[in-house]
Order: sequence, then structure tokens, then C-alpha cells
Amino acid sequence: MSITPKWPIEHPDRLQLYSLATPNGQKVGIALEELGLPYEAHKVNIGQGDQFTDEFKAINPNSKIPALVDPDGPDGRPLALFESGAILLHLAEKAGKLLPTDPRRYSECVQWLFFQMANVGPMFGQFGHFYRFAKEKLPYPIERYTNETRRLLGVLNTRLTSRPYLAGDEYTIADISTFPWVGCLDWGYHATEDLKLKEDFPHVVAWHVRCAERPASVRGAQVCPF
Repeated sequence: MSITPKWPIEHPDRLQLYSLATPNGQKVGIALEELGLPYEAHKVNIGQGDQFTDEFKAINPNSKIPALVDPDGPDGRPLALFESGAILLHLAEKAGKLLPTDPRRYSECVQWLFFQMANVGPMFGQFGHFYRFAKEKLPYPIERYTNETRRLLGVLNTRLTSRPYLAGDEYTIADISTFPWVGCLDWGYHATEDLKLKEDFPHVVAWHVRCAERPASVRGAQVCPF
């Protein structure tokens, strides 16, 4: 892999994380801290276009963070991984943690992981773009993605009404995948009041606090900071 000239590796025996502390980037940093796996972090400055370089595309052809290289893949050879959900699954299976052992709970965990990947991330991201970052404030997309973000928050709120975590009583990669995106509605988009997050989705708010205050979450959120 031709990535090392741009991001030199000091510890080739460790997992190599290429990331930035966006919601997607935070997921993997938090998981690595939670699992206690040795890793080396490399900051990918997406504002300067690092993700489009040939070096980065050598491990992620889609030019998105995060990406990971496991020097000891399933066959003993280095394995490059992209897509944060796939990375979380790989790490949890490698460590034997953060995934339920009960088959039903395992299925629920994976379903909620995919729910985040297919719904929460894309829709919250579109909401944030049009609500805060777009140069022109266009009413239609702002309304559309506000409504969809609130709908998805409602799905999460209902799920968390009778259980502390998305897969039940156990904290898993489904929670790690999702709660940074909920936090971003505040620290990234400053939209808590307009979304009526605290008033209308109290179970989501309480769950986010439970997840975000874990020591590994605090440490992991600071990996590859802006």
C-alpha cells in the first residue's frame, strides 16, 4: 500500500487509523478506545483534500474518512477497510467485544448499525449541510431534511423508551455508530432548539448522555481532532 509516504507509520504492528473527528470518524476512535486495541492514528485533513490523494485512495477508493489498515488481517496479511460500519464490525469481531453473543441480540445490533449507516448518517448529514453550511438557505431542502431528521429521532426515541441501549441492555457498536451523529446536531449544526431535541426526544437525549460520558467515548472523540 502506497499510503505510508504521506502518513509515516511508527508502529507497523498496530492498527492504522486514518480519520478526522467528524461523527463518522469519532465512531472508530471511540470503538478502538473502548476495545483497548493498540492503534496509531493519522489525521486526514478533508478540508485540504487529503481524502482525494492517491495515497488515501489506496485504502479507500471512495475518498471518505475513516479508513483502517489491520496489519494482521484474517489470513495474517494486512487488510485495508473502509466504510465505518464495516470497520466497527471488523474491530468488534476481532476483539470479541461490543457485539452480543446471543443470536437474536446480535441480529438486532447489526440491524441498528445498518439503520445508522443507511438513514441516520446520510439524512442527518444532509440536514446539517442545508441547515447550517449551504451558502443559500433553501426552504424546501431545509424543511425536507428537518422533517426526516425528526422522524429518525422519533424512531430512536421509541426504541430507547424501554431499553438503555439500541440492542437492549448491552452497549454495542450500534450505539457507538449512532450517538456521535446525535451529538453533532448540537456541536456541529447548532440545531438542538430548532429540532426540539430535548423536548420531543427525551429518551434519545438520556441515551446520548450515557454513551458520550463513557471514558472511552471522551477519549475517542478527541482522536484526529480538527
